[in-house]
Amino acid sequence: MPMHQARDRANKLRAEIEELRYRYHVLNDPDVSDEVYTSLTKELRELEETYPELRDPNSPTQRVGGQPLEQFPTRRHSSPMLSLNDVFDRQELEEWAARVNKMLQQGQTSPSYHMDLKMDGLATALIYDYGELSYALTRGDGYNGEDITSNVRTIDTVPLRLRRDGTVEQAVYEGRIEIRGEVVIYKSDFQQLNAERGEQGEPAYANPRNLAAGSVRQLDPKLAASRPLRFHAYRVMGDTTPDNLYDEYQLAQALGFVVNDMHRLAPDVDGVMEFVNRWQTERQELDFQVDGVVVTVNQNHVRQELGVVGKAPRGAVAYKYPAEREVSTIKDIQVNVGRTGAVTPFAVLEPLQLAGTTVGMATLHNEDEIKRKDIQIGDHVVVQKAGDIIPEIVESLPKLRDGSQQPFHMPAHCPECDTPLWRPEDEAVIRCPNPDCPARTHRRIERFVSKSAFDIEGLGERIVKTLLDEDLIGDAADLFTLSVDQLEQLEGFGPKAARNTVEAIQASKRVPLDRFILALDIRHIGQEAAFELARAFGSLESFTRATEAELKQVDGIGDVVSRSVMNWMANSENQALIAKLQANGVTAEPTEQTGDKLGGLTFVITGTLANMSREEAETAIRNRGGSPTSSVSSNTDYVVTGMNPGSSKLQQARQHDITQIDEDQFYALL
Repeated sequence: MPMHQARDRANKLRAEIEELRYRYHVLNDPDVSDEVYTSLTKELRELEETYPELRDPNSPTQRVGGQPLEQFPTRRHSSPMLSLNDVFDRQELEEWAARVNKMLQQGQTSPSYHMDLKMDGLATALIYDYGELSYALTRGDGYNGEDITSNVRTIDTVPLRLRRDGTVEQAVYEGRIEIRGEVVIYKSDFQQLNAERGEQGEPAYANPRNLAAGSVRQLDPKLAASRPLRFHAYRVMGDTTPDNLYDEYQLAQALGFVVNDMHRLAPDVDGVMEFVNRWQTERQELDFQVDGVVVTVNQNHVRQELGVVGKAPRGAVAYKYPAEREVSTIKDIQVNVGRTGAVTPFAVLEPLQLAGTTVGMATLHNEDEIKRKDIQIGDHVVVQKAGDIIPEIVESLPKLRDGSQQPFHMPAHCPECDTPLWRPEDEAVIRCPNPDCPARTHRRIERFVSKSAFDIEGLGERIVKTLLDEDLIGDAADLFTLSVDQLEQLEGFGPKAARNTVEAIQASKRVPLDRFILALDIRHIGQEAAFELARAFGSLESFTRATEAELKQVDGIGDVVSRSVMNWMANSENQALIAKLQANGVTAEPTEQTGDKLGGLTFVITGTLANMSREEAETAIRNRGGSPTSSVSSNTDYVVTGMNPGSSKLQQARQHDITQIDEDQFYALL
């Protein structure tokens, strides 16, 4: 191909790839498949390799590149990147608004107020020269920030070139323009990352905010590129930008940036409070963390006239929602033994109110985290709801120590069975290696009887523990030998309850192969992997005789999972458990496969279905070749709405223009 043709083709490919990026990330309206995007990017990369003179540092192919840095250089902000003063109630908001109005020049009308959700991430400034990304800075001390350009370039929602669609004045591209915003990680992405780490035996990340901030500040851009970072813009600054904040948002979107589409204007404090009150409840349904509302005088020239007080602008405040973090005292540190043998420390706290609930315990993750945060028994600590769900300790407050505190040391022996604990190489988790540990046995049987496995109604955590404590069972296979007479002797069991429980156990003897595999509790085997293994091997006999090479051929089964299966099967006690289950009348039936009717389709179920459980619905989808997922994305094909659906999933479905169907329509698809 002649050079001029190659150059024209490369320019067209870059423009088309940027248009696809804009439609996917900004408009939430992708009009081609991911495969098309990948194919175009591959073609462009091959062109640039064939014709090195065509290489461009702002090409879509160059998002990840360069060597790790030794440290981040610092740069001075073109204008201070200040923090906001906080207000916590209507009275404080009214006092701020009154001060603003008092300072207005004579004859000026009261300003309007711009409101946007205050995202909990890392404030970042992007500087573009003549339409191309030049560098990116953290807030730093407000006057100087760290240059994190190499990492920001890896974020898909950051355009390397400003979008040109004919609606923006040419002058905007003819000089320097600064885009300020927040780098965040969505809750759904965070939960998926932690689920993957859990399957690999790795400790969970603490919270989306810390992970986003830490990822942006990785010295190796390849590490930043591996994290699902997103950038939301909230300021556009330059000589030719609009004179009001609301229009800046419109300009940012036209230039190719994601903005929060829930931002609004209000004429007075009443309108601001209406917005504040609405999102105080609804923010929990959003896919990103929100800790307040940013209230800003909309007119830029008025804000400039108002100036700065201390290190904060007078023309904006952050209305902070009730604290998601509180201080408590650690009464004790104990450990919990899980079904895989993981020994996890947790703090027993002086009870406190946090995000509307009473919290008495918080996870400490692992021994390394305790040492890193310098946590001791008796410490005052800052507690937060990680992702608004799991209580965790953010930091200790060592300056408040009075000498009564005691360092914590992980036990050398399992607190349940006294077996010496060990820490596998390359893991942060300490484990009990004893497969017969009472705590591990208890958790394994809980997994066995759960809805996603044998689904034995009436066998909860308390009853399983009682059966173990009374020596009525030693493993899951013993459940199938229980009699009504045995259960009637237990506290809380009358004749009817005992009979119903035994009937439920006997009714579960015939179970699909995928649920049987899941119930075996093989490390790294979740529902999806169990289903793929059942579909690939068809019978329990074939699965138990599979070689490692055969396992690796199964879709989604790699080295780690296949090795885990082989290790589990090589254990004679595990083989004895399968034989005992079969001897007690348990059979693993081929996982029902009713064709590929839903092949390639992805479903999200929200709310309660009237005629089947969520697990049954997800199984029906898998059996027909479809994929059930827990979160809505641009790759979702259908959102199935039952009774009391989650508003966040419905909102995301509307944002992505995804088809919503009711229960009857879902059954029709099946």
